[in-house]
Amino acid sequence: MEKSKPRFKKHGRRYDIVVFGATGYSGSLTAEHIATNLPSDLKWAVAGRSVEKLSRVVARCKELAPDCSGPEIEVCQLNHKEITALAKRTFCFIAIVGPYSLYGEHAFKACAENGTHYLDCTPEVPWTLSMIQKYEASAKASGACMFPQCAMEFAPSDLLTWAVAAEARSKFSSPIGDVVLELHQLRSIPSGGTVHTLLNLFDQYSLKTLNQSVKPYALSPIPNSILAPKKTFWSSLTGLTHVPGLGTLTTSVTGKANEAIVFRTWGLMQQEPGLKNEFYGSKFTYREYMYAHGVILGMMTHYSVLTCFLLILLPPFRSLLKKLFKQGEGPNTEKAKNEVIELRAVANPDAEANFNKNRQVFGKLSYHGSMYYLTAALLAQGARTLLEDDSARLTGESTHLPVSGKSISTAFRRLGSKFDTEIQNL
Repeated sequence: MEKSKPRFKKHGRRYDIVVFGATGYSGSLTAEHIATNLPSDLKWAVAGRSVEKLSRVVARCKELAPDCSGPEIEVCQLNHKEITALAKRTFCFIAIVGPYSLYGEHAFKACAENGTHYLDCTPEVPWTLSMIQKYEASAKASGACMFPQCAMEFAPSDLLTWAVAAEARSKFSSPIGDVVLELHQLRSIPSGGTVHTLLNLFDQYSLKTLNQSVKPYALSPIPNSILAPKKTFWSSLTGLTHVPGLGTLTTSVTGKANEAIVFRTWGLMQQEPGLKNEFYGSKFTYREYMYAHGVILGMMTHYSVLTCFLLILLPPFRSLLKKLFKQGEGPNTEKAKNEVIELRAVANPDAEANFNKNRQVFGKLSYHGSMYYLTAALLAQGARTLLEDDSARLTGESTHLPVSGKSISTAFRRLGSKFDTEIQNL
């Protein structure tokens, strides 16, 4: 991949990017992606508690990219004083230190208060909500852009929603009425860190807090009463839903969490002057499902999701899973090359504002390869976009659209993903 001379912003800090937690599974992949895909004269560092482990990460980066000028090593403990000092030395701070509810707040706070752009890959929506409530005002005051949940579980849904909504708005000259997204295919093995982080949610938060954090507008800066159509009795019983353009769908494991993320983007687009031309519309709704593979398999998927959720509520079952998945370990590199994710979505124009109510936009996003490498690339390319794009003047954000849609789409294409949209009749 070509690494042209960068046109980065002049920021006066020692580093363009710091990867904090670079010795873990996802952290090392992020460092490797930066070394092999970002400009060779990037000023960057890997940070963590062990100089020995960090040295191994640096050696691996040098092996993969001999012309790479970095990274430097920053030994930093998990305390506010040292993390704040590190945050002040970099333009972008990538934090990979889960579970974030245990270890992540120092970095979030330090970046929000010191004008340092921040990215992480937490799957912990309740933690994201608490960070927004505590530090959004500080981030707005300092000029820091905050982007939690940039992992493959969340960012692709947010990005595909933007893509189909932008296409529908362009083609129909209309606000968006509804987007329905389908997780069409996912073949992936979770890492130990991901499993421990997700299980930790049930150790740290009550069911009431977990439920409140994934309500549609829980993360949005602007409240709204517009909700997706209610499920029929049949859909509630079986988990099955039929959507024109997508077919028969079933319950999604990540659906509720992604709804919260997408509606935060919706709210930020309405609130922030730099994003208003990309606002989806006041009557916008979003739903997310999984491909059903037929009625029987769709029902089995629905009840499997419910059963797994009930089992995870039991502490002995969580303890068993923690023993099976060790932190710091992840899928075998060769096996991970065969992993795949494919999302499909349809966007319908606001029926009251547009005569094209019998037409919709269909979009598809697919990626073949390691899902954890996808997360690493999303983090690294998000930081690169902030460094390169002059339109990144937003403050206090936590959406996956830090700059213009064109720029974030370009960053995603750098990952080798397929990102297509088309118009179709209902």
